[in-house]
Amino acid sequence: MLFTLRDATGADVAGIAALHADSWRRHYRGAYTDTYLDGDVVADRLAFWGARFAAPPSGRTIVAESDGDLVGFVHVIPDHDPRWGSLVDNLHVSYARKRGGLGTRLLSAAAQTVGSRPMYLWVLQQNTAAQAFYESRGGTRVESGFASPPGGDPARLNGTPGKYRIHWPDAAGAFPAARGR
Repeated sequence: MLFTLRDATGADVAGIAALHADSWRRHYRGAYTDTYLDGDVVADRLAFWGARFAAPPSGRTIVAESDGDLVGFVHVIPDHDPRWGSLVDNLHVSYARKRGGLGTRLLSAAAQTVGSRPMYLWVLQQNTAAQAFYESRGGTRVESGFASPPGGDPARLNGTPGKYRIHWPDAAGAFPAARGR
């Protein structure tokens, strides 16, 4: 399946928010409450992405399109942490496009943004499929922590879900397509 990558614009906010919410509904159930996921998650993600695009840029959002439809996106914040490097704050691929290379291409685009510097992300402990994907792409689990509540509201969490930090010491080296930066 063909797709193109491009920098996101404010016109992509609704599509990004919808994809983000769908991904959370599919993969974060159990960590986030059903009330939140079945209720206002779309409105919450719309407000989040609307605010992100209304503010001065704090990173780069790259979207993937296929036949005019948004099918994936990645948001990377360069040099986010002095020790761990640039943060891949979001990486989501539409459910219908999973296992088709799109996630790898989006991670590679994030790595191209970062260059040979370190890059990391957080993944929920329950999301074992995502962990396997990141580790198969050269990421290493380096530490664990607890998930922050979406929108800062602890009532949206089920207990204290755990998360893992996945790290790439050399982002461009981990993704050959990014070396040509």
